[in-house]
Amino acid sequence: MELHDVWFVLIAVLWTGYFFLEGFDFGVGVLTKLLARDRPEKRVLINTIGPVWDGNEVWLLTAGGATFAAFPEWYATLFSGFYLPLLLILVCLIVRGVAFEYRVKRPEESWQRNWETAIFWTSLLPAFLWGVAFGNIVRGVKIDRDFNYAGGVLDLLNPYALLGGLVTLTLFTFHGTVFVGLKTVGEIRERARKLALRVGAVTALLALAFLLWTQSEQGDGASLVAVVVAVASLVLALAAARAGREGWAFVLSGLTIVATVAVLFLTLFPNVMPSTLNPDWSLTVTNASSSPYTLKIMTWCAAVATPVVMVYQGWTYWVFRKRIGTQHIADPVH
Repeated sequence: MELHDVWFVLIAVLWTGYFFLEGFDFGVGVLTKLLARDRPEKRVLINTIGPVWDGNEVWLLTAGGATFAAFPEWYATLFSGFYLPLLLILVCLIVRGVAFEYRVKRPEESWQRNWETAIFWTSLLPAFLWGVAFGNIVRGVKIDRDFNYAGGVLDLLNPYALLGGLVTLTLFTFHGTVFVGLKTVGEIRERARKLALRVGAVTALLALAFLLWTQSEQGDGASLVAVVVAVASLVLALAAARAGREGWAFVLSGLTIVATVAVLFLTLFPNVMPSTLNPDWSLTVTNASSSPYTLKIMTWCAAVATPVVMVYQGWTYWVFRKRIGTQHIADPVH
């Protein structure tokens, strides 16, 4: 296997880790409007992800940095062609981080309510837009002979990509609902379990349609296996949630995300951005990659740094592993 193939796989792993981890905290952000009934319950939801949400975003930074270094042509075409949606995602992530930190800085109800609304929308929009972005990457976009994006913003709003956005939105919300059931106690845990069944049913219908569409257009034997794993794990996650086995439900909903991302990257390879104007103008792992020397240095750096990052992030989850409820919420001090 060539180094550019290795880095394609590593970037796929980084995006998988990001969607697995950031997926449930996007889902929790959406649930602040769908599940919480009062301010203490909203604080419970936010506290379930409070110690980990910023660490989850490290995977996005690493995926973006790795794409820039390993496949500069891919990075340049992607960020120029998808400039507006990616800018909107960036703004949402910035506002979302500020909202987590500033929400309890003042006691006024209107102040806290506005920041809670910001958390909801800046969780919902990226969860949808990431699916739109990756739907377009897999489907292909208008790339000319110079590897420049030749389309417009409206070209990105095609049915396949919009369906992909709905799949990521509902899948992340389901993942977040299962996570809330795993991390909370009392009435909110019971409501989360019931909501997970409803959200999961909608997710299953949308995901099945999207995965079958993807497989019929560009799939092969390997991607078909991933499709079967994604569908089976989602069905089993629903069964586990119904039985009150939140741990298994979370693992299986996470496996659904992993398998879904695998489907996308398996159908994409060896392209990194197909051209709908001319297949010969597509960006591939070969013509979009950096030099072998650059990839070799990156490989050694990744071999050293990646285990360190995974260990300290795993330690964070272990330290904050216990369940919480409204009884654990202290009165705010300003």
